[in-house]
Amino acid sequence: MSQTLADAAKQALLTVDPTEKAYLTIDLARQWREGIITDVGATDLPDRPARPAKPETLPPNKMPKRSKGGLKGRIGLLHALAHIELNAIDLAWDIAVRFPDENMPRDFHDAWVQVAADEAKHFLMLNKRLSELGATYGDLPAHDGLWQSSMETAYDLLARLAVVPMVFEARGLDATPPTVERLIANGDVESAEILKIIAAEEVAHVSAGRKYYEMMCDKRGLPYYTTWHALLRKHLRGPLKPPFNDEARYDAGMPPDYYQDYVLELPGEGDDD
Repeated sequence: MSQTLADAAKQALLTVDPTEKAYLTIDLARQWREGIITDVGATDLPDRPARPAKPETLPPNKMPKRSKGGLKGRIGLLHALAHIELNAIDLAWDIAVRFPDENMPRDFHDAWVQVAADEAKHFLMLNKRLSELGATYGDLPAHDGLWQSSMETAYDLLARLAVVPMVFEARGLDATPPTVERLIANGDVESAEILKIIAAEEVAHVSAGRKYYEMMCDKRGLPYYTTWHALLRKHLRGPLKPPFNDEARYDAGMPPDYYQDYVLELPGEGDDD
């Protein structure tokens, strides 16, 4: 029996070694793109992806403070970003096949398989840079908040799209420009260039999330902005926090109409997320 996309996703999710997962993801994406894998299929997906013994995963509020300066600070930053990208590989595979009852079009699956491949490339770039700085992924603890949020939205594709690409990936668009500036100011042009590549590709990821979120809203006869705000109230603590990278968000099809009212209408703008 030939492998389906759902089988491929499950294989990637259950791969323990992060580097192996990344290379496997790139190969499985190629097989889908070239028509070696043709059917989406369906399977029982794990509630959690396989993870190596290291890094130690902690609740977000138990994470140690990260140094902001020097080599130690740069390693901490790159390690945190590598952890995000590893989770993003699994999130892309999960969203590509978790909701077969929605009967999404082929281009939906194309988009999320491509996202998985992009995130795999990002992880490999960051881990290589960590190695150049004398470190590797797993050396530092990491938090589990991103996957927890994905499981809270596993009940509905609309909620998943609203939260993961349209909040968490969009936050990455906001955070990257000042981070790049700090790296360059500290003489780490190599790391800054990696983040620029990642940021440019993440625009397409946010755009995909927004596109299929709006498609789902249209199918259900729901308004875009107020539905998004309602889902964020359900799954996030407090409003979105500025500053926003308005240009990158606009390029992804998320104009300020999406988020400015949500920032202003709820109290606690200064609270921690």
